Amino acid sequence: MNLFMLSIIIPTLNEEKYLPLLLDSIKKQGFSDYEIIVADAGSKDKTVEIAKKYNCRVIKGGLPAEGRNNGAKVAKGDLLFFLDADAVLPNNFLRQSLKEFQTKKLDFAAFGLLPYKGTRLDNIAFNLFYNRYIFALEKILPHASQGVLVKKPLFFELKGYDESIKLAEDHDLARRAKKKARYGILKTNKIFISDRRFKKEGRLNVGIKYLLCELHMILKGPVRSNIFKYRLDHYCKK
Repeated sequence: MNLFMLSIIIPTLNEEKYLPLLLDSIKKQGFSDYEIIVADAGSKDKTVEIAKKYNCRVIKGGLPAEGRNNGAKVAKGDLLFFLDADAVLPNNFLRQSLKEFQTKKLDFAAFGLLPYKGTRLDNIAFNLFYNRYIFALEKILPHASQGVLVKKPLFFELKGYDESIKLAEDHDLARRAKKKARYGILKTNKIFISDRRFKKEGRLNVGIKYLLCELHMILKGPVRSNIFKYRLDHYCKK
């Protein structure tokens, strides 16, 4: 597959603390054939200013699903790479991940996760309770979180993210993609994510929430009610 451009799409709301870390990590990749689209949901801090400083294209966002869909509509790339604003990419991530994506002849890919500058205990917990879990279920129950790499034609064939879903809309997209195309988890690299969820809600509470969300998706389908009280700016200090 010959890639013309990679479109990196990032939904934001008041992410002045984390967005620079992500954009710096992208800038250090030594990879030039990409664009960055920031879909902002009305930030009141310096998020938009920071995005423009890094030459990102800034468009109107909303909740994550809406922001990602809006970004995809204006994307110029053959591949769409959706990232959360509090993610950080390790060195050589883009080249190595794209190579693995092509080698495996995938249409849709997810990634393992690790906490950014996490402790040894945090790394063990992530590997044990998330990475090993999604790797084991790769062929039968797809997952995708924090980072999604997908061919643009497939994304639009799937009609993008389901904006009626309140939580885990990325898992839903992965499961719909698996029915139509080649899904896989890229294992060359993992994406670093912030630990703000755990600091705000507590590790046990977050783990229970995600477990209940998973059970809800398996037994009842996507989470379309606000049972888990999700807010895009939940982690911002008030």
